[in-house]
Amino acid sequence: MIISGTRIGPVAHSNIVDLRVEPKLEDEFLNVLKGVIAEAPNATHILLGSVDWWVTKLADHHQELHPAIVPYPPASTLAQITNKASFAELCEELGIPHPRTTIVTPQDALPHDLPCPMVVKPADSTSYRAVDMPNKNKVEYFNQPVELRGFLDRVKDAGYDGEFIVQEYIPGGDSSMAALNAFYGPDGSPHFLVFGQVLLEEHTPNGRGNSVGQITGSMPDHPVIRHAQKFLDHLGWVGFANFDLIFDGEKHLFLELNPRVGRSGYAVTAAGFNTAEYYVQTFHEKQLAPPEPHVAKDPHLFTVVPLRLLKKYAPRWADAITALKKAKSVTNPYYYGAEKNPRRWAYIAAAMMNQFRKFARHHPGPEQGTRLGQRGTRFPFL
Repeated sequence: MIISGTRIGPVAHSNIVDLRVEPKLEDEFLNVLKGVIAEAPNATHILLGSVDWWVTKLADHHQELHPAIVPYPPASTLAQITNKASFAELCEELGIPHPRTTIVTPQDALPHDLPCPMVVKPADSTSYRAVDMPNKNKVEYFNQPVELRGFLDRVKDAGYDGEFIVQEYIPGGDSSMAALNAFYGPDGSPHFLVFGQVLLEEHTPNGRGNSVGQITGSMPDHPVIRHAQKFLDHLGWVGFANFDLIFDGEKHLFLELNPRVGRSGYAVTAAGFNTAEYYVQTFHEKQLAPPEPHVAKDPHLFTVVPLRLLKKYAPRWADAITALKKAKSVTNPYYYGAEKNPRRWAYIAAAMMNQFRKFARHHPGPEQGTRLGQRGTRFPFL
């Protein structure tokens, strides 16, 4: 079952998903969930949030939702890692590679050692979500401190005084980005880790940075695997974790940790690790973790855009895309054969065509090469 405040296109006419549209979901969060749970009081309910603020709400109210399973770490742990400032501090403490990070607020004077150019993000994306400001972007890019000062003044005028992180800008195209997904059982033991090499990202103001195509697979002894496990073991993590990474020409730097399965999280299932099954097997059936976590090895392409578009905007990956298609190792979750409703398939067809218009409008142009491509890679399938 999916509970949403609005009707979601990909599942609006699904014949396998029970979509409940609750316009007052944010205000009636607990009552809505308790009502759904009461419909099947003898069933086991596992509650998952698709965005950070729903995950936070679930963790905050897990006792009131009992006996439903809320498979997340304590709210205090979530608050620590979803705040990008404290995430960077923890990386520093544990010796995990991450970009040089400075913390600023709208009301304070800027430090003198800011990196230029710079990437700027709200430390707490959940609270920043409520800010009403023209031309607000998920991520900001500035060349000089004076540009940052102007942005912070606008934020201050909008009534927001929260922290922002300022990080050095790492050159490179979309394929400088990567992801590391992991799953830990309720006993804090790791079940799997899956690396994903990003090929292409969205470039719309609100979607910038969201992966639309990635190849999963890696070598078990890769440093990224070890760093991610060290970080999560330190936290006593439970459930799903998604790290965003960037390659600086020498190593992968850790940018942030998302505590939930997002759209690109289906890349994990496509790689052979069905996340839904892991939630049931570990949190409900209490299945123990293997002696060593499974690590995805075989390459698999996950995409939510047409392959023709993927090849156009990530041309240096064209041969790999063709090879994986030939090997039948490509998954687009929108193309799910069990769905039979023609209205849904009409929506999917229109959505795929719209991707061409969206990328033509927002993408800066095909990626001709990045540091990763110029230096080669440690991954066997790239």
